[in-house]
Amino acid sequence: MTNKIKSLRGEIIVPGDKSISHRAVMLGALAEGTTEITHFLQGGDCLSTIHCFRQMGITIENDPEENKVTVRGKGLHGLRQPLETLDVGNSGTTMRLMSGILSGQTFDTIITGDASIQKRPMGRIITPLSQMGATIESIPGGGLAPLHVLGRKDTLLHGIHYNSPVASAQVKSSVLLAGLYADGPTSVTEPNVSRNHTELMLKMLGADIKASNTTATICPNPKLTAGKIEVPGDISSAAYFIAAGLIVPGSQLTIKNVGINPTRDGILRVCKQMGADIRIENIRNTDTEAVGDIIVSYSELKGTEIGGSIIPTLIDEIPIIAIMACFAKGQTIIKDAGELKVKESNRIDVMVNNLSRMGADIMATEDGMIINGGLPLRGAAVDSKLDHRIAMSFTIAGLVSEGPVEILGAECVNISYPTFYKDLEGLME
Repeated sequence: MTNKIKSLRGEIIVPGDKSISHRAVMLGALAEGTTEITHFLQGGDCLSTIHCFRQMGITIENDPEENKVTVRGKGLHGLRQPLETLDVGNSGTTMRLMSGILSGQTFDTIITGDASIQKRPMGRIITPLSQMGATIESIPGGGLAPLHVLGRKDTLLHGIHYNSPVASAQVKSSVLLAGLYADGPTSVTEPNVSRNHTELMLKMLGADIKASNTTATICPNPKLTAGKIEVPGDISSAAYFIAAGLIVPGSQLTIKNVGINPTRDGILRVCKQMGADIRIENIRNTDTEAVGDIIVSYSELKGTEIGGSIIPTLIDEIPIIAIMACFAKGQTIIKDAGELKVKESNRIDVMVNNLSRMGADIMATEDGMIINGGLPLRGAAVDSKLDHRIAMSFTIAGLVSEGPVEILGAECVNISYPTFYKDLEGLME
């Protein structure tokens, strides 16, 4: 990415939220009737979810030109045994959430994914699902994929109260989805509240689900009724343009129709802590998935400390926050973010290694990083490790580095944002 630009200006609509797109397909398949999904994310991960549910007998029509998906649901017990192994590609969301659903089915299933997925920890869902009576085998052992999920022929899963050691929406959602097939209520308590898209969508489709503080509880065997789901713009995708607007001199951007769910808006709170000129207008849908337009202007940022309960609300945005911190005055400390080690890559190591190569004053810690901002970044070749969020973060860094940044594996952005480079180029002056 060359950095010979004056500024970034204009309006942009980012693709649909990845987390919500996944869940819309899954819950649409389990609902009775036809679910229409608009502004669906046409990224590789969400297409993997469509493919898996098609293999289980669900008719799904996808119009990539209109970003519209139609799911013809068959109810909670309408899935059929796939003829082949289900392949989730690079999608940890698909693997973990679908495992919860499959735990309550009457048929056996094998689920696999790409090389990255086969290194990511699945024991974190195997443990609670096993407590519910599910039989899930890690084929290679060690809680790793591929997974063999054995069907339950005559008995229901058991409702449990699971105290999750991590604040993870994927773990929580997997257990709650299994709870649809249990013999009583199922609850999950987290150390901090993770994103709540599953709970909101289940409630919208008719499930008996309640949330109180850090605990979510679902009652089994509801009748889920199909509906229309408008997917908001993904705040994780918007984060790259927010950062670009803040660190490229002279920039002013409007990012329209972005999801600002309070369990996902940590990036906005951190930007304000750092002194960013950022505001939200036209806020709507506040009773479901809140949406607004984000206006951001170039700002002189200052370092801050990021940790505790805010981390689950911005875990996917930490790589781009690290880029922002390099251009902030003073020190930024990111802590309590050990989850970064088990994402598509070890994002702590990858960010620290690549930013050090570019001249940043940055140090890894056990659960985060410490960045002393204010030093100019120089051009370099950086390895994305085929992690889409790493590739996009260093693309933004390349806009203001002293020299070009070459990103190895840059095409991996297709996982969540296929038009990222084109959209960014359209804002350049």
